[in-house]
Amino acid sequence: MAMFESGEDYIETIYILKKQNGVVYSIDVARSLGFSRPSVSRAMSILREEGYIIMDEVSKEINLTEKGRKKAVEVYDRHRTLTSFLQKTAGVSAKIAEADACRIEHIISASTFRGIKNYMKNN
Repeated sequence: MAMFESGEDYIETIYILKKQNGVVYSIDVARSLGFSRPSVSRAMSILREEGYIIMDEVSKEINLTEKGRKKAVEVYDRHRTLTSFLQKTAGVSAKIAEADACRIEHIISASTFRGIKNYMKNN
């Protein structure tokens, strides 16, 4: 089953928060994304059922599974590459590039992304 777009945002956010803070809880994800706790709770249930995260029963700490980490790294790479690409080629501000990259990263084809990645590597 393909991951839902907001699922990719959640996975990427968990990955980034884990890198920054060492531990991640639902409240951290809710604050970072500006979503309600019930929305985050529902998303965490779905991500857990699909094998992307595990949540400690006692501490409620969220960790990515290997599958989740792999997906998060992929999404994070698309996000960073597209942000840089948009700044370089379109000359837009970091804020605009970031916002647009966040939308594009979910719909871009693998072949187009490979092309952009090659362009960035060579330029």
